[in-house]
Amino acid sequence: MIFFQGKRIFSAIFDMDGTLFDTERLRFRTLKQASMEIFGKALSEQTLIGSLGLSAKKAEALAKAHEGEDFPYAQIRQRADQLELEYVRNHGVPIKAGLLEVLERLRKSGLTMAVATSSRRAIAEEYLINANVLKYFDVTVCGDEVSQGKPHPEIFLRAASALNTEPSKCLMVEDSENGLLSAIRAEGQGILIEDIKPPAAEVKAGAFKAYLSMHEFLADLSECVPHLGTPAVNEPFPASLNQFRVGIHGFGAIGGGYLTQVFSHWDGYTRPCEIIAATRSRMLRETVSAFGSYSVRYGATSFDQTIENVRMIDMDDDDALIEMYTAAEIIGLSLPEQAIRKQAKVIAKGLLRRFERRGRALTILTVLNKIGGAAFVRLHVQAELELLCPQAISQQILEKTHFAETVVSRIVSKISNDALLRQLRIKSQMFQNSLEGEPEHASKPSAPVPEYERLIGRFRPFAQSSSAMSQLHLILFNSEPDMPLYVERGSDLLERLRQVKTVTDIAQIQLIKNRLWNGPHAIIAWYASLLGYDWVGQGMGDARVAALAERLINQEVAPALSAENPQMTEVIDGFAATFLERCKTSFKDPCTRVGRDPLRKLQRHERIFSSIDLARKHGIQTPALAFGAALAVHYALACADGKDLEAQRMKRLYKDSESSVEAVLTYSGDYNGKPYPGLDSTADAAVLGAVCAHFRQLRLNVNEAPAAHRRGSSQMRAENTEQIARHC
Repeated sequence: MIFFQGKRIFSAIFDMDGTLFDTERLRFRTLKQASMEIFGKALSEQTLIGSLGLSAKKAEALAKAHEGEDFPYAQIRQRADQLELEYVRNHGVPIKAGLLEVLERLRKSGLTMAVATSSRRAIAEEYLINANVLKYFDVTVCGDEVSQGKPHPEIFLRAASALNTEPSKCLMVEDSENGLLSAIRAEGQGILIEDIKPPAAEVKAGAFKAYLSMHEFLADLSECVPHLGTPAVNEPFPASLNQFRVGIHGFGAIGGGYLTQVFSHWDGYTRPCEIIAATRSRMLRETVSAFGSYSVRYGATSFDQTIENVRMIDMDDDDALIEMYTAAEIIGLSLPEQAIRKQAKVIAKGLLRRFERRGRALTILTVLNKIGGAAFVRLHVQAELELLCPQAISQQILEKTHFAETVVSRIVSKISNDALLRQLRIKSQMFQNSLEGEPEHASKPSAPVPEYERLIGRFRPFAQSSSAMSQLHLILFNSEPDMPLYVERGSDLLERLRQVKTVTDIAQIQLIKNRLWNGPHAIIAWYASLLGYDWVGQGMGDARVAALAERLINQEVAPALSAENPQMTEVIDGFAATFLERCKTSFKDPCTRVGRDPLRKLQRHERIFSSIDLARKHGIQTPALAFGAALAVHYALACADGKDLEAQRMKRLYKDSESSVEAVLTYSGDYNGKPYPGLDSTADAAVLGAVCAHFRQLRLNVNEAPAAHRRGSSQMRAENTEQIARHC
């Protein structure tokens, strides 16, 4: 039972054609074709529209009134049934958008349900089974089982009686005037969801509620059914698939290891039928495609979660990306700033194609470690749109596109290619053993291929069919278990997503999270790397790294944030405690990933230096933050990863300036097409001096320390927090 718009409702009865299924247009087509074949003339629109919701007998009488008594309506209707069934068997039943979400909510709220259709039972059951929705209905009453068709109330009265429910306590959902009249005359709670022809105004006025679409009905219904709350990390995804497609633009740690989970939980009642994920990594694309799914490992709870229904596309394939933006209901955009600048053009093309083909709204979840990230993306996309179409069209597109600002509350890491290759080797052997002599399906290559391609070739032929594949879940990401994704309000769709927490002022939460996590996280990784550790969790086992982390959070960053935002102290304390606890167990979080792009993290008003400014505003000393900036420079100079372009640039700046740290920190040259916002040698003289002093001490300590000591020996781990205090 639910309370819907003030009424106690125990049952729901649905019309089929035009209400459950978008078959009225298909029916018009097949009747016209059958009429042309048999009568030599297509039925008129007047006859077709007039017959909406009528029984077969009344529709026949109407057709003969328009076309003459010799019109072979019964023969034409029989042929139209054949044509329609042929289409449905080849292409499936066209389900109304939002239907599955409505049915799931009603069923899980305990309502009994029925179908009341003018169609014959043979057709009705085939359609209901074909669309996989018969499971929702307790009773089916069909047009060939009643003596009087709609608009007579008989069919709704029989359905209500079969459900043992009074008509007044039934929602009776219809799309046509005749159907609505039938529900009204049965004294049920008539729900109109308009389809081809709106009812006359006086008939529509008799509806309990009238909607333009199933999604409008869903919005009201969602207010009446339980909100399932944030899911537990090990809670299963909904079993039922809806009609939505969703996109992941950037299948990295957050995109593949977090946003796919958010989308898979959806609203707790259904989940999207497909996740389209874009990445440049051929290895990832081919691996996921071969296995048909992948898993995220939550080490803290010893739980592996399988993500399914993922279709991988190449991020360099503009056509595939444009199609993703055209088809998806919501897209998670998880790319760094530089990549967003490069991808803005293809995003604009996708939005333009969507507008031209569908004209539907789109929500873009923007996951960017940057305050104002959504506005940043919107700005770049707008600039590209205005090069593609008139400004008026660009404005209409942007009005239909919600760029949602987000705050991610978990740490996720993608496994390395080497670790993935090791998994493939092991699972390949397991899979080969499970086949027990079955013939080899993968063809032998005529030329040498990369090892991962050869291994994947063993799985690919079995991706959709072999039961053995289900036992070979592939771990691609390691994740912490924190669930909520904080998102700025502004999209109705976001209010329905179970794992999303919408807030009015996302900037405040974003600022708190970024200051507490992003800068300190990088500093911890830089220090752990300096001491010879590969993983953040390993580094936190060293007393000096742990002491630096504690001082950064509990004595500098968190107190400054609380002084600035006293009303948010509880939130700040929660984020701080969670962050420190996570770092201690981040054994799958590589220092190279967390510490990459040090130049971006040393911008004047980002991460480290903005936290120094805030702390000094409130009289809080910041030796650990200044030490962290020195660590960033040291990390860049020691970085051997040629792919970390920012670290390599810092090396060149240091070398070209004859080993001047100040020259690196005050750099103002080109940075992604704009001047780099470095420190000012005069205004920031005090902080420059502090950072340079820490850097000199770091270089001295590293040069003097023996090799074993630099690698993080047992003696080093035993040192207490006094040493870090001397550093700071």
